[in-house]
Amino acid sequence: MAARPLVARQPNERLQALIQEAACSNAGLARRVNMCGAEHGLDLRYDKTSVARWLRGQQPRGRAPAVIAEALGRKLGRTVTIDEIGMADGKNLASGVGLQFSPTVLGAIEQVCELWRSDVGRRDFLSGSTVAASALVEPSRDWLITGADTQVARNAGARVGISDVEAVRAMTTALGELDHRFGAGHVRPVVVHYLNSVVSGLLAGSYRESVGRELFAAVARLTELGGYMAVDTGQPGLAQRYYIQALRLAQAAGDRGYGGYVLAASMSHLAASLGNPREIAQLARAAQEGARGHVTPRAEAMFCAAEARGHALMGDGRAFQTVAGRAVAALERAEAAADAGDDPVWIAHFDQAYLADELAHCHRDLGQPGPAAQQAQEALDGHPDGRARRRAIGLLLLAGAQAQQREVEQACHTGNQAVELLSGLRSDRGAEYLEDFQLRLEPYRDEPVVREFSARLELRATAA
Repeated sequence: MAARPLVARQPNERLQALIQEAACSNAGLARRVNMCGAEHGLDLRYDKTSVARWLRGQQPRGRAPAVIAEALGRKLGRTVTIDEIGMADGKNLASGVGLQFSPTVLGAIEQVCELWRSDVGRRDFLSGSTVAASALVEPSRDWLITGADTQVARNAGARVGISDVEAVRAMTTALGELDHRFGAGHVRPVVVHYLNSVVSGLLAGSYRESVGRELFAAVARLTELGGYMAVDTGQPGLAQRYYIQALRLAQAAGDRGYGGYVLAASMSHLAASLGNPREIAQLARAAQEGARGHVTPRAEAMFCAAEARGHALMGDGRAFQTVAGRAVAALERAEAAADAGDDPVWIAHFDQAYLADELAHCHRDLGQPGPAAQQAQEALDGHPDGRARRRAIGLLLLAGAQAQQREVEQACHTGNQAVELLSGLRSDRGAEYLEDFQLRLEPYRDEPVVREFSARLELRATAA
């Protein structure tokens, strides 16, 4: 029988570089790996010879690569992934970064930190990828059937306290406000660099159980914001990765309500922008089912509004009316409550103006310009000036409805107001709504007011 051909292993230069960065000897790394493995119930007996074999390219089996990465991460004071130590061995291919709903907390940290690192590095596979509807729905099923994480506390790296969590929350609030005012094109790079340079170190630090839960909750919110900004910069494939990881972080936080929010407010809206109405309704219903008993009426209203959007896009007016009615009733209960302080911060913004905004979209999609205009105007009356992007979108919804009602002069006037707002924003979403409005003006392209509107747009584009 012929001898089996030998496969030449490539030296593991990534691992070598990390060992040097950690100023760790081979024997020292072996001890750290054995100790880390013992914490996970593994009886590892590596020595300096084992490390030498890894450096020559040998791939250890089972859970060992993850333990090696964790041991090095503890020494370096940051999260280290199995891809970074050169031991992914096809399990963590670049194109799959961020698409997995990890079954473990350690895996979740590894996934999200690798996503941030890849995003900062502007990897082509992130920005150039598209969204598969199943990639949005499957994590929602994992979230529905996965039990709570029993423990998130860590005893490695720098100590993380509640003040660190408060800093992440404050940054999220500040960056969110800037996003509303100026669009994600101005703000998103700051978010991604902060996540990669600061937040990843916090996740890899040492924290007690209560602080850990709060930390994961705060990081989930900022990660969701990063996904929302990816949508606003025209990167839906990247947005889905951020949303999946935000959902997993919410699970680690033990916050079923916020997990539902990620499904209904984030993933379902992404599905809407991509024209997948069935997935919109599925995600919104998963949010309602998985968060049942864990959310306030205001959140219930938002979840129902998201489902209504899916029915409207499918052209099911009866189902839309039923679910929209539930949304309106739930928000009325929320507004009538004596103490609105029960609402968590992530849903406090959902008011009558936001609901009217959602319903305006629904009526537009059902081909009902009269109700669409009425709801769009109600939304505009309620949105404050600080919601510049939201007001611009509302104006374009109103202008589109006016055009459908053959109120062409009024539509162009409203459209000009939107264009003025958009001139101060860097927002792909705003640009998409403007393009949609221009298409609705196409039947009236020969009218003087439409020619004038188009000429103004061309002049602005040339000046920019």
